[in-house]
Amino acid sequence: MIARYTRPEMARIWSEENQFQKWLDVEILATEALARLGKAPKSAAARIRKKARFNVARIRKIETEVKHETIAFLSSVAESIGDDARFMHVGMTSSDVMDTAFALQLKEACALLAGDIKELLKALRRQAFKYKRLPMIGRTHGIHAEPIAFGLKFALWYTEMQRNLERLRRAAEDVSVGKISGAVGTFAQISPRVEAYVCKKSGLKPAPVSNQIIQRDRHAYFFATLAVIASSLEKFAVEVRHLQRTEVQEAEEPFTAGQKGSSAMPHKRNPILSENISGLARLMRSYAAAALENVPLWHERDISHSSVERVIAPDATILLDFMLRRMTYVLRDLVVYPQNMRRNLEKSGGAIYSERVLLRLVGKGLARDRAYRMVQRHALAVTKYGGDLRQALLDDPEIRRYLTAGEIREIWDLKPYLKNVDAIFKRVFS
Repeated sequence: MIARYTRPEMARIWSEENQFQKWLDVEILATEALARLGKAPKSAAARIRKKARFNVARIRKIETEVKHETIAFLSSVAESIGDDARFMHVGMTSSDVMDTAFALQLKEACALLAGDIKELLKALRRQAFKYKRLPMIGRTHGIHAEPIAFGLKFALWYTEMQRNLERLRRAAEDVSVGKISGAVGTFAQISPRVEAYVCKKSGLKPAPVSNQIIQRDRHAYFFATLAVIASSLEKFAVEVRHLQRTEVQEAEEPFTAGQKGSSAMPHKRNPILSENISGLARLMRSYAAAALENVPLWHERDISHSSVERVIAPDATILLDFMLRRMTYVLRDLVVYPQNMRRNLEKSGGAIYSERVLLRLVGKGLARDRAYRMVQRHALAVTKYGGDLRQALLDDPEIRRYLTAGEIREIWDLKPYLKNVDAIFKRVFS
């Protein structure tokens, strides 16, 4: 199932070929570092770099016998380099190779995800400016509140994805750590200078201290960050789903030529793309929970984290890549219905202007509570039974003691609700 969501660039990162190539890269760099320290012949290190190869099928065949993936890998590589194999993996443990290579894979995945976020940011910025002054009703608790500009939704989401891009950058930096410190992290059989060389050449930082593994709080932070990003995408998707409801119908997902929404009902256009995002966000949060469970391991390590990461690392990065690209498509090609936004603005019979009436009365010297009750009585009646709040106010002698007909009529104006949009956009996009 996951293969349906995978683009080739991300699939390559999590392929066995790339995984073992990263392992080989780490092993070759470690051998070169040993040669620089006089612990291995420089000629052997040069031959290893030139001749070292692996064969995935051969690795898996050897693994069926030895029941150890790293040993099977080293045995396969040894078949390509002969005697020089004795200068590889000296003083190292499996996790030196696996964890350092894993950091490189995560770093590669982050580069793709960062590119995805940047594309989404472009789409959000475009839509924010396109709908900068399109009025619509704002909703709190799902209930009509006061008018807003549709473009403000996109501006809001733009800043959230900016934060998510920065979170991803920090998470990538936090997990871009290698370790070549031996069986329990003491460097007993290998120099710290080997670790420094391997990490520098790989674009990683050495772990300041480790046991047999890189500590999994780093990975928990990484996967939690992916879950936060996925949750933001779900937030956007839920809004699209609500706006597409028949009773609202202010915006909807793109619906392509020939597409069908229901096997039974030809009229249906369902927000399935956004619903997919909501569902996948649940998976992303479960991956974060699994990564958190990997933090407390026994003593200097156990291996319980490994099986988890073999599932969540490819799955989480593949799915988030898919979610980001899907959300970009949905929001970039969103179908918007300004006439329905106008219809919904008028649906409450003018009750959405109640705060402006309240403030005008307070400005005339009324106590706030008294003014609130005077307006609320009419506003609740209009929203419950229908009618027009403006007319109800014009017909109320108590209200008219404080507000003229002209003062009441001028309250019914959308401009005040949009007057600071430019200032908000300047803060967001400057």
